[in-house]
Amino acid sequence: MLTITRKLEFDAGHRIPDHKSQCRNLHGHRYTLLITLVGAVIDQEGQSDNGMVMDFSDIKTLAKTHLVDLWDHAFLVYRGDALVREFLDSLPDHKTVVLDCIPTVENLARTAFDILKNVYQDQFNTGLTLDKITLYETPNCWAEVSA
Repeated sequence: MLTITRKLEFDAGHRIPDHKSQCRNLHGHRYTLLITLVGAVIDQEGQSDNGMVMDFSDIKTLAKTHLVDLWDHAFLVYRGDALVREFLDSLPDHKTVVLDCIPTVENLARTAFDILKNVYQDQFNTGLTLDKITLYETPNCWAEVSA
């Protein structure tokens, strides 16, 4: 088995409602998402992805469809943050993603893992699985979730 990793980036806003410092305010980040898959190398002559665990462009397409395009340039808000939800709802056509968890980088990484684990699950009958999600909130701060 081999591991491969694809990096994607997106921008999103959030706030941590009960935070003791700056993060309680509305703000945004340039998130970096690392998707690490583990699987066997495909060995099928004539196939486009022969010699690969999974084509990197397919990893990107699936991640964008199921997660990145939904979160990119959105405000990620906790369902229990009533005042901010009310404010966001007052903005016409605002892109808001309501989450069941406070949008810390730890919770966002776990949510991303839960969303993507079934997306990549054994796509080619080669034992392919999502091994790890790493989500950078800043270049110096990140969270990792492993299978």
